[in-house]
Amino acid sequence: MKPLSEQLSELSKRARKVDDVVGAARERNRAQLEAQRDELKSAVEAGRADAAKDLAAEKADVREDVAEARASMKARWDAVRSSIDQRFAEMRADADERRQERDIGKAQHHADMAERDAADAIDLALFVLDEADYAIIDAVIAREDAEQLAKSR
Repeated sequence: MKPLSEQLSELSKRARKVDDVVGAARERNRAQLEAQRDELKSAVEAGRADAAKDLAAEKADVREDVAEARASMKARWDAVRSSIDQRFAEMRADADERRQERDIGKAQHHADMAERDAADAIDLALFVLDEADYAIIDAVIAREDAEQLAKSR
């Protein structure tokens, strides 16, 4: 098991990476949105009304899929949050119980357990940062889509 200081250093590096990902996601998204806009302009100029209708239907399908995915993700996130709250409550209760014990051997054993709990919490934070990375990229793309739609109307 890595020392807590190394794990915290890794957590800090990963958190800084989130900012880098946001900038990169915007750049990639802008290029993609501009390419999509050029494609739409060509389709309209060529008189392909059917393509525009298909695109509108596709966007409606995508909006519906996004709404369903958002509801599903919220339910999952609520379950994860509840599970995390329960785990931390158990950890705190265990810590309170350990503080009452005076035996040195037990205290050292409990200190080892507390360090493992801290390491687990850091691992969880790293996992949540990865998920936040994904959510940020998704949010940036959605915002750019909304802004482009607003500009096109």
